[in-house]
Amino acid sequence: MKKKQEIGVSVASYSGLVSDISGLLDQARRTAVRAVNSVLTATYWEIGRRIVEFEQGGKTTSEYGEKLLERLSSDLTTRHGRGFSRSNVAQMRAFYAAWQIVQTPSGQLEARAKCQTVSGESSGVTFPTLSGVSSIAQTVSAQSLSAVFPLSWSHYGLLLPVEKPHARAFYEAEAIRGGWSVRQLDRQISTQYFERIAKSKQQAAMLVRGSQPKPEDAVTVTEEVRDPYLLEFLDLKDEYSESDLEEALIRHMEWFLLEMGPGFAFVARQKRIRVGTVWYRIDLLLYHRALRCLVVIDLKRGAFTHADAGQMNLYLNYVKEHLCLPGENEPVGIILCSDRDSSVVKYAMAGIRAQVITSKYLTELPDEETLRREIVATEKVLEERNR
Repeated sequence: MKKKQEIGVSVASYSGLVSDISGLLDQARRTAVRAVNSVLTATYWEIGRRIVEFEQGGKTTSEYGEKLLERLSSDLTTRHGRGFSRSNVAQMRAFYAAWQIVQTPSGQLEARAKCQTVSGESSGVTFPTLSGVSSIAQTVSAQSLSAVFPLSWSHYGLLLPVEKPHARAFYEAEAIRGGWSVRQLDRQISTQYFERIAKSKQQAAMLVRGSQPKPEDAVTVTEEVRDPYLLEFLDLKDEYSESDLEEALIRHMEWFLLEMGPGFAFVARQKRIRVGTVWYRIDLLLYHRALRCLVVIDLKRGAFTHADAGQMNLYLNYVKEHLCLPGENEPVGIILCSDRDSSVVKYAMAGIRAQVITSKYLTELPDEETLRREIVATEKVLEERNR
């Protein structure tokens, strides 16, 4: 209080200054995210165009196309790191095939989802590609095209799976017009907003109501900045941003398991994975030498629910398909659930059917009660420190 009085300002005016600067910084960060997203989206569209042009210049069989995607994925990953899995590269090609650059009556360029007319012809004036005769197209770069993509790559990732061209164009137009967040777009698609509008006798009223965001649609500045697609594109580390207590607890459990004996080896912490268009984080991924398998550990703040078991099953299936090496046994999961009244530890072995293997897993891994006691003791220590 004394310092504020010394510089001749009231508490209220100083708080207003802090709020004003904070708002300015938040707005600047959102603007920066939108700028990077525009370049990202245009770059991926351009990558898709070049893949299609290359395919059209060579063989056109589906087998050739699949081998090309596999090779591109491998080579681009080697050179540029994350973000170029086979499915991601295929998505870039699909993005180019589904979106066109058109010229408006005012001469401006903009991106639009392709929407077939009754005659079967694509609407709009397609901007020429390298296969065309226009020399202008040969100078087009991702940077010069960035202004024509008003939505983020995450938005387009949700729009791509929409099968009906008119529905896709509708969602795109409404998302642009209403400034929909990714969450709002996802909600509208999953609740079949287009189909409901089409059947309604009061379409105008529904459009007004539907354009109103819900509280759960909001995306924070931190979430925008830490968008996994942006982090991959910029090749930045994906830092974890949960509560200090939760992070400290998972770090301690990591140390505790590694110290229990020669069985566990560290693989990854906060391992980010993508299933379809949804991103998840595996809190801790260890390897057990005796069992010769990966161990997936998920920490939940609160009571154990069936949803936790379902999510662990999803993790195990993903790890089995994408992370396990030949000759390794199927992964096992440990769910650590912590709540103020009790702590629960659940083992998940979704793919393990043989009774002998199951028994071996339960013998080699720490028992549930040992882990439960460690969670309770650790939480007490951490909470005492924070007081």
